Amino acid sequence: MRWLTAVLLIPLAALLIYVSGDLPDRGDPDAPANLHISPELVALTERDIKIPNLVSAVLADVRGYDTLGETLVIFTAGLAVLLVLMRGPRRADGTRPSANTRSGPSARSRDR
Repeated sequence: MRWLTAVLLIPLAALLIYVSGDLPDRGDPDAPANLHISPELVALTERDIKIPNLVSAVLADVRGYDTLGETLVIFTAGLAVLLVLMRGPRRADGTRPSANTRSGPSARSRDR
């Protein structure tokens, strides 16, 4: 099973390393995001949103739905963890052990 995983992951890693060579450098002023998207966001902020802080304007207005979606995902994950933890331990017959009952190998060996 491990060899199958390696056979699948090694070519995937090689592909990701290969295509990462086409990514623009960090901070490159000629990158597509800096040439096309950033000037539009700055103009939109100054003209339509009228929030003096550019970062707050982008997070609150332009990326508002994205932030709402991320919050919903985190909330759902937290709720799922709480539900799993609230379920608690159960025996094979589906009943819950009481707090006073001892279980485990040491309690079983003493009962014999």
